Amino acid sequence: MLIRSTLPTLDRYLLKQLIPPFTIALGTMLVALLLERLLTLFNHLASSGSSIATLITLLSDLLPHYMGLALPAALCIAIFMTVNRMSDHNEIDVLCAGHISLLRISQPYIKVGAILATLSLLLYGYIQPIARYDYREGFYFAKHTGWAPHLQSGMFASTSSTTMLTADRVDHGGARLKNIFIRNLKDNGKAELITAPRGLLTISERDQATQLDLWDGQVIHVNTPDVPDDHATVTHFEHIARVIERSKSRKAFRSRGDDEREMTTPELFQALRHGSPRISYIVLRSEMDFRLARAISIMFIPLLAIAFAIGRKRRRSVVGQIMLAIILVGFNEVLLFGHSMATNGKASVWLTIWVPEFLFCIGCTAALLARSQVSWRHRKPVLLNRTSP
Repeated sequence: MLIRSTLPTLDRYLLKQLIPPFTIALGTMLVALLLERLLTLFNHLASSGSSIATLITLLSDLLPHYMGLALPAALCIAIFMTVNRMSDHNEIDVLCAGHISLLRISQPYIKVGAILATLSLLLYGYIQPIARYDYREGFYFAKHTGWAPHLQSGMFASTSSTTMLTADRVDHGGARLKNIFIRNLKDNGKAELITAPRGLLTISERDQATQLDLWDGQVIHVNTPDVPDDHATVTHFEHIARVIERSKSRKAFRSRGDDEREMTTPELFQALRHGSPRISYIVLRSEMDFRLARAISIMFIPLLAIAFAIGRKRRRSVVGQIMLAIILVGFNEVLLFGHSMATNGKASVWLTIWVPEFLFCIGCTAALLARSQVSWRHRKPVLLNRTSP
């Protein structure tokens, strides 16, 4: 209530119009970006027998990365749609006739851009580096932990030097088994035979190994021919979970910080001041400047979106939308290319990152100022002539 009372009525109305399209655009873009990676991850993890929990964890680690891509795009789309709709419904004309300039109308959207730019410093500088490392670590363990089952129906598989596994029927993913038979040789000369009508192969998150769950089976302990004895024991069970094989030589994943993109902004500052034994100064500097440039550019996206959203009456042209998309995508590609050039030491960060950043910010500001002058000069007199007796 305090925030609502401190905002002018016009600002509250403009922000209320912005929230629905921004939410829809952000959610749609995140889903679209995650779907492509979801299919890739599903194929990789299914081949190694990983669980759904591992897939969800990796997708959650990818969310900050795609949030950094979707956030500025969703802001641009939402502001463009909101202002364009207000322009088509003559709301902009009415505000201009009431001595409210386009710059005044743009103020709440510019403030939203500044807030998102500040939050993006936290996103680019802390959340994304930590999530990037967590994703790489989780994917490494999902691919290299335990025994990756590639079973076929009726095939005998040696899961270790002492254990053999076979199943009459295996699904296409290799995880669900029917009519399982397992033989496990013990050190004392005895053999353990396990049979079960159904089973499931998964990656055990606790043991970091392949786990086989069996239902409604039996365990038979018998002696091998080398140790003659007619005594055998049979145990029935409803459910057991067995670890197929623990990786005894499993290597720990590397420590965070070998890649500059995994370093937080305070860590980058520290490495720039005192040096890093693994990463060169120019690589650290280009990464730092690239993060700052991306965050600063978000503040100027509302200016550009508003300038292109105001169109001529009765002429619903898509030229403004096309031009806006070309400018934003082109600027992003130029910034990525400049970051790559600076990282490889082929050009200065000032030339490859900050010159395009400066031109983009100046261009966005000039576009809004030019559109504001046109709206103030031409829209207001037209409305006055229409309402005059």
